[in-house]
Amino acid sequence: MGNCWSGIVPSSLNRVFSNAKSESSKTDSPSKKEEEEREKEEKERNKFELPSNPKEVEHLRRHSATNPLIAFTFEELRKVTKNFRHDSVLGGGGFGRVYKGFINEEIREGLQPLQVAVKVHDGDNSFQGHREWLAEVIFLGQLSHPNLVKLVGYCCENEHRMLIYEFMPKGSVESHLFSRVLIPLAWSTRMKIALGAAKGLAFLHEAEKPVIYRDFKTSNILLDEEFNAKLSDFGLAKAGPVGEKSHVSTRIMGTYGYAAPEYIMTGHLTAMSDVYSYGVVLLELLTGRKSLDKSRPVREQTLADWAFPLLTQKKKVLAIVDPRLAGDYPVKAVHKTAMLAYHCLNKNPKARPLMRDIVASVEPLQVLVSTELSSFLKLK
Repeated sequence: MGNCWSGIVPSSLNRVFSNAKSESSKTDSPSKKEEEEREKEEKERNKFELPSNPKEVEHLRRHSATNPLIAFTFEELRKVTKNFRHDSVLGGGGFGRVYKGFINEEIREGLQPLQVAVKVHDGDNSFQGHREWLAEVIFLGQLSHPNLVKLVGYCCENEHRMLIYEFMPKGSVESHLFSRVLIPLAWSTRMKIALGAAKGLAFLHEAEKPVIYRDFKTSNILLDEEFNAKLSDFGLAKAGPVGEKSHVSTRIMGTYGYAAPEYIMTGHLTAMSDVYSYGVVLLELLTGRKSLDKSRPVREQTLADWAFPLLTQKKKVLAIVDPRLAGDYPVKAVHKTAMLAYHCLNKNPKARPLMRDIVASVEPLQVLVSTELSSFLKLK
């Protein structure tokens, strides 16, 4: 399974942790039957090697861990979530449900009071889910940044696999951007989110051991009380290429509508794949449209394809800005945002900007928003 975790975990464990999903190079892809057989054999080979209790997880983490994590018991998390009550559910997805909870000394002596979100991995997909669960424990156990959600702890007991994060009270960007009941996000808030998310990706790409996020989308950007953006869900994250390698070859995973075209075509994953996804999220913030919307006319269903040719035309850009903003936005900032999205969505990945350059481009937009708002208030 390659060496993409080389330097993060011992080489002897690379085959277990090289990816949250099984790898397969598109350029030399086996038949479906061969691939299924290979995965079956791999599953049988690995099922006894995957850590199955906190002691084994911590033994693995000692090679890369920088962040202390709490190993919770299942019984403790029953108390934290009030027995996983339905009214504690924050959301869910293919992995399972997320519950709101609270930890303090009543749960365990020495615990500081803290609101948390408990993500329960679905037991129906235990092998695959366990590997994704491990990917999050490993990555978030060694990475710390204001724009990455903080992992507080985990549960690895019998068939139970859970992750305990800091609670993000405002939920996901997706829930705000496409809600029919919440107040539309102001333009300044959208730019604040764009900057925070860019800083999170830049940190991953510039880390000592670079990380490719691979599943950047609005549902994976969470917001705290002040709408600061933090990246969550590292189940599909990959260690970046090392040495002279230009990419990582992997099975195509992620979310359609956000995934870079060259990644879909070849399975070659680079940091520029994340840059493309960032461009799609910029479009969603700009237009208020979803990356993929089957309810729209055929030509408008895939946001990136529909909007890309319009981004360099100033009048047409203003025509596709989210109507829920009701014209309350700085025109110059909109045009600059559109041009940045245009460069991020370049079909040639080598022509896309680096995330650190994107951060440098988005930071002035915060000032531009404030300046134009001040001018507007003076006119009033």
